Amino acid sequence: MTTAAFLPQEVIRRKRDGARLAPEEVAAFVAGLTEGSISEGQAAAFAMAVFFRGLAREECVALTRAMTASGRVLDWSGEERPVLDKHSTGGVGDKVSLPLAGIMAACGAAVPMISGRGLGHTGGTLDKLDSIPGYRSQPDVETFRRAVAEAGCAIIGQTADLAPADRRLYAIRDVTATVESVPLITASILSKKLAAGLQGLVMDVKVGSGAFMTELDDARALAESIVAVAEGAGLTTRALITDMNQVLGRSAGNALEVREAIDYLTGVARDPRLHEVVVALAAELLQIGGLAEDAATAEAAISAALDGGAAAERFQRMVAALGGPGDLIEAPARRLPEAAFRVAAYPETAGTVAAIDVRAVGLAVLSLGGGRRRADGAIDHGVGLTEIAGLGEAVGPERPLAMVHARSEDEAQAAANALRRGFSLGDHGPPSTTTLHARIAL
Repeated sequence: MTTAAFLPQEVIRRKRDGARLAPEEVAAFVAGLTEGSISEGQAAAFAMAVFFRGLAREECVALTRAMTASGRVLDWSGEERPVLDKHSTGGVGDKVSLPLAGIMAACGAAVPMISGRGLGHTGGTLDKLDSIPGYRSQPDVETFRRAVAEAGCAIIGQTADLAPADRRLYAIRDVTATVESVPLITASILSKKLAAGLQGLVMDVKVGSGAFMTELDDARALAESIVAVAEGAGLTTRALITDMNQVLGRSAGNALEVREAIDYLTGVARDPRLHEVVVALAAELLQIGGLAEDAATAEAAISAALDGGAAAERFQRMVAALGGPGDLIEAPARRLPEAAFRVAAYPETAGTVAAIDVRAVGLAVLSLGGGRRRADGAIDHGVGLTEIAGLGEAVGPERPLAMVHARSEDEAQAAANALRRGFSLGDHGPPSTTTLHARIAL
């Protein structure tokens, strides 16, 4: 099909009927999305057709490449360090990107990380960074490049000229109940990563009650799709499926998670599950980038970067390069916003945490003002939860489910009540807990 003969309704009809689209058909449809010749109705119909009929791997590669080419593609050809990144499908308390960026920079990588904001009950990396006074999470490209050059890493949001076709298609998916389509999720994630000019990527696909994929089979299907399509598009990618049946780390809420990430980097406190995920993802990236021969060598380099202070120093450099305070690592309590009220959420009876509805925990943070109820809503960066109990932990009069940080006592009590409903207690914890479920690679 030539561009001159292109009819969007024919592409929609063919996909609706289960036909396999040619790369030039996909490219023409994406071009129409970008320039505006494709109507909202046609884009919605295409998304629904893909939702029900799916895309073959070659079609998904074509869609990913076309959306990547719809805008600016960053060129890091003058960069001597391997250009690497990590992406998560989202969870509650997932602050992995913050320490991981500093670790990778300290180990010799360049990390131009393009992250997102919170979605539903899950927190967003950009919202966490926006809690840092002065931090520019949406800088111009030259500031972004300068930060990567100076610090080795920079975490920012998607700019308007990176994969604009994805921006339009995602907005349509969001209001047409087609967000959950695996091929559309795959193309959306990878088009932005390819536009960032990466040489290697590791995916953290979350599974469990706090993830968008609650079942392991669904998470595996998404991980396999992302790895296969990324490799088909020329980007070396591996994926880890990690657990989200409990909060990752001990905090949930923007400034509170930044504080936990700083404590992690400086060695003040390192939650074992958070550490396991950070190390596993960083080790994969170091091997992809040729900075470590094997997992053992990678883990030794990660430990050295953390224990020697280089990872924390790189994170501080990034914050300063993007407008934040130069002493955040040394004085987080003075620099980060705090909520006025702190209330302990004690369980109604003593027991052991047997199960957690992690989505309910995320919604409790949202109810405090720590997330957006609508796209243009404001966020209270100081609210959230700390000291969150994990599976198998004993709770009772001496150990709360969590500490609630709120702007009013009434809101704190309401969040505490929501937490009580989200935690199931028993005489024993679950028979076993697994942090890393699977590794996907070609």
